[in-house]
Amino acid sequence: MPEATEAAPADPVRRRRRWPALLFSLMMVGAGVGAASVASGLDGRTARVVGGNAPLNAGAVDSLAISAQNSPALVANPRNPANLVVASRVDTPRFSCALHTSSDGGASWAETGLTLPESDVVACFGPDAVFDAAGTLYIAYTSFANVEGLGTVPEAVWMSKSTDGGRTLSPAAKVQGNLAFQMRLIADPAKPGRLHLTWLQAADSVAWGLATAGRPIVTSRSDDGGATWTPPVTVSPPARQRVVAPAMAVGDDGQLYLSYLDVGDDRLDYHGGHEGKGGEPYAGKWALVVARSVDSGDTWTETVVDSRIAPAQRFLMLFPATPSVSAGEGDAVYVGFHDARTGDADVSVWASKDSGRSWGGPRRVNDTLDKDGTSQYLPELSVGPGGRLDVVYYDRRADPKNVRNEVSLQSSFDKGASFGPRLRLSDRSFDSTIGFGANRDMPDLGSRLGLLATDKGALAVWADTRSEEREIGKQDLAKALVSFSDPDPLKTPLKLGGIVVAGLGVLVLAASLAGGRSRRREPDEAEAIG
Repeated sequence: MPEATEAAPADPVRRRRRWPALLFSLMMVGAGVGAASVASGLDGRTARVVGGNAPLNAGAVDSLAISAQNSPALVANPRNPANLVVASRVDTPRFSCALHTSSDGGASWAETGLTLPESDVVACFGPDAVFDAAGTLYIAYTSFANVEGLGTVPEAVWMSKSTDGGRTLSPAAKVQGNLAFQMRLIADPAKPGRLHLTWLQAADSVAWGLATAGRPIVTSRSDDGGATWTPPVTVSPPARQRVVAPAMAVGDDGQLYLSYLDVGDDRLDYHGGHEGKGGEPYAGKWALVVARSVDSGDTWTETVVDSRIAPAQRFLMLFPATPSVSAGEGDAVYVGFHDARTGDADVSVWASKDSGRSWGGPRRVNDTLDKDGTSQYLPELSVGPGGRLDVVYYDRRADPKNVRNEVSLQSSFDKGASFGPRLRLSDRSFDSTIGFGANRDMPDLGSRLGLLATDKGALAVWADTRSEEREIGKQDLAKALVSFSDPDPLKTPLKLGGIVVAGLGVLVLAASLAGGRSRRREPDEAEAIG
């Protein structure tokens, strides 16, 4: 130990000089407490996960259940918000679908059996779910068949509906025909029975992709709850030879927005040049496009949102990663996707303030270091009643090896101009390499996540592999409920405490400085008199 020394006599002047510094530190500590609340509170709001994670599908806690569930479509009944439904894609042990319902706001879930058409190959694949304005639930999905000369391909699009919140379903009815890839379904929130389907209409197929280019994205509308449908309307122009991954949203005024990817000259993915095997993604650029219709889908005009999308991974034509599009209040529209233009995948959001006529962005959402070598990807967007924009995505920031996923949520309260810090939703990380395609170095966690924003919170659903069943590729659905605090700063005790402490520091500092000036003047005055 160093030898102890006697303390020097205290210097009264130095002691007085230390007081302002100490009080300034006190002031900054108080300000820091308040600032920490602002920084973690998303524009004065704090967000927290309520109750941790919980499994959604019954098989998540069953060691004998071996299915891989992903791509959740999460919807709420407008007539009964506590009535929630999740439709999920099942990849193993064979392609199929699952439907989960809740009558208590997501606290508990039950599985409803689907009334499927007869099929020798796949009766149900890639389901989507919507509630219409009257509270009727619709479930659409695709069946597969062996077609001579084409192999196993999409055979038809089917639909069932439920008037009791998803507890029972009507028999499946065929609503569209052959070779409908990447089908999505939405409902008009203001007009009961009005539904819109979109899909990629192919004319041929090969093992891992499409044989020829020039296949368009189309839409069809039903005004009678799916009983009849309009002839398909082409959305993507002929000049766009390779388009994939359509998704739709409906604005407050009934305008339709359809996002998709123009993958340009990407023969690697579109035509299955990778033969279903992993490796480096296509080295060129894709374009992110949003088309808009003001006449219920009869005609469409499009805008290129961004023509510099750098692909982050390879994909299969049956289930490409899909951009997420969401309509906000008034003329606000948002679209989100992941982009590897900086070297690793980042989540980006583009925003339009004029109903999709022009776009700003990209705005990088994930608050990670640039080029940190970790991936943030597959964002899902949802706009709450108050205009809050929530974004949930897979996140590997905690793993330098860029393998283990977390799930993160970030929110914007200024129409996508900025995003608050991330809230980790998953209470455990999980392996992103478990799932269908893992044996070909092309594991798939699905084409989307589920997200539902409300005025006070959000519910997120994702594909989770924490069971670590690598050999069977087991994936389960996990969920997290997020609660947002009141934005009023006077209702945020930590922030208020910081403001009070900072204010006291200012007052005491001012008094100390005034006293110090008074004492320092006294010697000067005595010297002048003397």
